[in-house]
Amino acid sequence: MSEKVNIGFNRVQRFLLTMAAFVVVVAGMRASQDILIPFLLSLFIAIITMPLLNWLRSKGIPTWAAILIIILTILVAGFLIAVLVGSSLTDFSNSLPSYQRGLQSKLNDALAFFEEKGFNIVDQTFMEFIDPGAAMRLTSKILTGMGNLLGDTFLILLVVVFMLLEAATFSQKIEKAIPTESPEMDRLNGFLENINRYMVIKTWTSLGTGTIVTIWLSIWRVDYALLWGLLTFLFNYIPNIGSIMAAVPPFLLALVTLGPWTALAVALGYLAVNMTIGSFLEPRLMGRGLGLSTLVVFLSLLFWGWVLGPVGMILSVPLTMTMKIALSSFDETQWLSALLDGGSSVKTS
Repeated sequence: MSEKVNIGFNRVQRFLLTMAAFVVVVAGMRASQDILIPFLLSLFIAIITMPLLNWLRSKGIPTWAAILIIILTILVAGFLIAVLVGSSLTDFSNSLPSYQRGLQSKLNDALAFFEEKGFNIVDQTFMEFIDPGAAMRLTSKILTGMGNLLGDTFLILLVVVFMLLEAATFSQKIEKAIPTESPEMDRLNGFLENINRYMVIKTWTSLGTGTIVTIWLSIWRVDYALLWGLLTFLFNYIPNIGSIMAAVPPFLLALVTLGPWTALAVALGYLAVNMTIGSFLEPRLMGRGLGLSTLVVFLSLLFWGWVLGPVGMILSVPLTMTMKIALSSFDETQWLSALLDGGSSVKTS
């Protein structure tokens, strides 16, 4: 009897110790945002560019030359984004108060219309809690947070260079440390392969989604189409709810500046793109086991946004997906990975 009590007490102690360690780690992550965010972005970029590095090396290009090509490509892409989107972000931030007033006016007109028809939708007390410009301000905050990282460009690229150099010899070091035919090697290879596959597929589908949205918004002459395309590209890393979050600002902007019919066209365009790519194409490319439940996505968005700020919201799902793939790589923790699974992915050969 006493033995059972001691075992239970030990389990409670282990649980409390684990939770205490978790709190300490999270507090440390929040305190080290300035270092952690550039490191995570560097790791993010390194994983995405690894297939390109391997392809260039397979063509006989030396490792140093392949890394130089990748860095130059990143610099050119970053320069183009800064030139094309930077001015739009500044203009949008300066015009934000006028857009908020326009949204409030549209809301007041809609409420007045329904009141004329005999529908008293909300009272004045509840109206004080409605802020139609909240989505606009959140968007500006996230994009500004991403823009502030331009000051860390040199540090990020330097870390990417060292990561790619390390990755070039990583497999040789692992083979010396772990036997090639061992289960540990199989688990490690499976983990790295799944992470790389997820990040590459997600990046390409996000790029496709952002490009199509930019073209669609340009056709309807919505202001800052490139800015909204970049926002869609970033938010597409957040499945299920990311596409909705990315669609709200251009929809509201179109409603204020171009009218309800254009706003409806914008919403339908977002719906069509995300149903085609997000609900059909992407799950078939990913395969079963590389999806997260909607609840986990939402909670990870809140958690990583709280820990790392606006950038953490963009990296929330890649970070959570990395944890899920790591958990699924070991028999002892596969049940935890199953709890995170969305259960709606499609198995493909």
